[in-house]
Amino acid sequence: MKILVLEDNERLANVIVEAFEDKKYRVDLFDNGKKALEAIDNGYDCYILDINVPGIDGLSLLKEIRSMDGETPAIIISANVELETIQEAYCKGCDEYLKKPFYMYELETKIERLCKPKAHTIRLAQNFSYCVEHEKLLDNRGEEVKLAKKEILLLNLFAKNLDKNITFERIEQYVWGGELTTTENIRALIKRLRKKLPEEAIENQGGVGYRLNYER
Repeated sequence: MKILVLEDNERLANVIVEAFEDKKYRVDLFDNGKKALEAIDNGYDCYILDINVPGIDGLSLLKEIRSMDGETPAIIISANVELETIQEAYCKGCDEYLKKPFYMYELETKIERLCKPKAHTIRLAQNFSYCVEHEKLLDNRGEEVKLAKKEILLLNLFAKNLDKNITFERIEQYVWGGELTTTENIRALIKRLRKKLPEEAIENQGGVGYRLNYER
């Protein structure tokens, strides 16, 4: 799971990052709303946003996020307890409003409830299966197929977008975390993953992207 955290309190930010990295989540931390805005195309599974930060404030960033993405969960964390601010946050699309100070358990619980992939399995051809929650690929003998980090990220991207065409740009943003890569690198990743999946599990979409074939 990839989480974007916007928090300019260094101590709290480090606590949040450490807690979620211990859970093997990927966390991208920003202390400036403008820098966070520039990164949202990288593809995240959850947003944790403070309100009063440099650059663009958290509520304005949330509005920008919702103009492009109306589904990814967003949690506001703020010392502001004014009713009008809380109402504004929900109106702009936050899923939870957590008042500072809070226990990390509270934030962890909300992340687990809102953002963690639900326990479901995608059935592929030839009795292969992929468990989204545990990020495990099983072959037709029920044995786990070892996956590299980028292969897991790519399968997760397919799992979040079943029946959708995944473009090269989406793969670059989600798997490479926004870092520039080449079409050749993406095709090489697809080729490596295809070798571990049933034949034609990943379908080429006219040279502009890919789609996962699965058992409906």
